[in-house]
Amino acid sequence: MFSKIVVHRVGNKINGESLILSQEELQLEEGMAESLEDYFLGSFKSEETFNFYSDTYLVNNHVFSSVSEIFDDKAKFLWEAENIAKHLFEVAENPRVMGGELFIVYFEDDREGDEKVDKIGIFKTEKREPFLKIAPQGESFEIEKDLGIGLSKIDKAALIYNNHKETGYVLSVVDNNKNGDMYYWFEDFLKVKQRDDEYFHTQEALMVYKDYITKQLPQEFEVSKADQADFLNKSINFFKEKEEFKLDEFASEVLVDEHVIESFNNFKTDYEQDMQINIAEEFPISEAAVKKTQRHFKSIIKLDKNFHIYIHGDRQKLATGEDEKGKYYMLYFDKEV
Repeated sequence: MFSKIVVHRVGNKINGESLILSQEELQLEEGMAESLEDYFLGSFKSEETFNFYSDTYLVNNHVFSSVSEIFDDKAKFLWEAENIAKHLFEVAENPRVMGGELFIVYFEDDREGDEKVDKIGIFKTEKREPFLKIAPQGESFEIEKDLGIGLSKIDKAALIYNNHKETGYVLSVVDNNKNGDMYYWFEDFLKVKQRDDEYFHTQEALMVYKDYITKQLPQEFEVSKADQADFLNKSINFFKEKEEFKLDEFASEVLVDEHVIESFNNFKTDYEQDMQINIAEEFPISEAAVKKTQRHFKSIIKLDKNFHIYIHGDRQKLATGEDEKGKYYMLYFDKEV
């Protein structure tokens, strides 16, 4: 349960809207506090985490600096919450960014796994939803339409954990309403990047391999769509079955051919340089990252506009050929299910 909460109204200065700052913390009844906590934290479903960064020094990151002051001295909560709101107001450079309420919340001694850690939440509401108010009026009822904040999903949220301060803390970040500006919340306001952890390495290793199989491999080698599908299936199964990724092991079990291995290593190097990232050659595999990324590994052969063949397993049970009627695939199976 949170111990401190304040709300400000942050408009879009480009559209002539104002910034309205609260001078006191909100005082909530217990039932309202529980509803708000569920609303604030309900959108954090991904295990993907981030950290603050700066092009110069971390202290020059506005939000990092403010939350650091609050973690060090909770008496500065109101002052620094006001600074956070002012910063959000100033970074709005796009007229499509919607104004809304900004909640700054302090979660004290909140349990995270087996440990207790303080957290600071920054939540912004933007969308308004219509709702009906019905009240007795004499011997009938009166119905009135109004607009309010729905409690199903927060528009924008950041949850900062009071650990790993030296590398920019650990954050969970959500933006469910980008307003046509994908940089406003992550980059312009928070200035965060994905943490260099097992989730990141698992996700990036899978994506670089997918790009290699679907884009580069057909350019260098004679491979059919069925072969590509087989490579994709083997790779995702490798990540599902192993607890740790080792590039040499992956190469020998999935890529197999030494020429393909060399080609992939070259592609990976170019990918890292282009994306300015470094994918480790050994790391613990994140099950959550595999689950999220596997939806991009669709082993489908599309035949004109008539058929789709979904391949989930044994490549040897799929054959292709050509006769007087045209090209064909043969599928071998033991039984229908």
